[in-house]
Amino acid sequence: MKTREIRCWLTDMDGVLVHEGVALPGAAEFLGKLQENERPFLVLTNNSIYTARDLRARLLASGLDVPEASIWTSALATAQFLADQEPGGRAYVIGEAGLTTALHEAGYVLTDTAPDFVVLGETRTYSFEAITKAIRLIEGGARFIATNPDPTGPSAEGPLPACGAVAALITRATGREPYIVGKPNPMMFRSALNAIDAHSEYTAMIGDRMDTDVVAGMEAGLETFLVLTGSTTQEDVQRYPFRPSHIVPSIESLVELV
Repeated sequence: MKTREIRCWLTDMDGVLVHEGVALPGAAEFLGKLQENERPFLVLTNNSIYTARDLRARLLASGLDVPEASIWTSALATAQFLADQEPGGRAYVIGEAGLTTALHEAGYVLTDTAPDFVVLGETRTYSFEAITKAIRLIEGGARFIATNPDPTGPSAEGPLPACGAVAALITRATGREPYIVGKPNPMMFRSALNAIDAHSEYTAMIGDRMDTDVVAGMEAGLETFLVLTGSTTQEDVQRYPFRPSHIVPSIESLVELV
């Protein structure tokens, strides 16, 4: 497989490294080789529920050893974005520990009184009361931010409404579209590159989705690898007006490139 020089790696988590809590073939070997060869890398996820420490523990339970510092979530990217936009600001947050912890650590005050921003993330228990409060605060002048555009999330019982679906509800009620930080916004990739001091010219992205991982990687100037162990099939690729740099069966095919 011919590629440009790759010094740093970004990879999606679900569908690339793990599937329903089970490590996918080649994932442990790929991560081990990255660390053995001291290659800078980050595991990216749009899920804003968990902290990096939580996700490290979940990956460890599936047999994958990823340092906490090598996990980059949409919550961390959102906190970084807000700290750059308005240092020491105030936010009303709908979300869980992954998001609230990231914002606290970025120097934000979490409040429902005159916030600068309403920040919508993922939670398994969206509250009608909290959504109503968010709508009123946005109508009162707070700026609307969402961690990611995913309309649904998985659960054992089936799909759950996720951040994108709830954002659409709030937009319909207020007429205000959120600024979405997570994939496919290339900003999440650029913040990840900054976090590991990487340059787009020498960085690759591995993902299982054309509409988030591949398009955002492409727009951020990265070499892109689509794996077929997640939500996208070879046939699906034909429906898109853009292409990944490479299509491979699984991350196992990439171990030799590290």
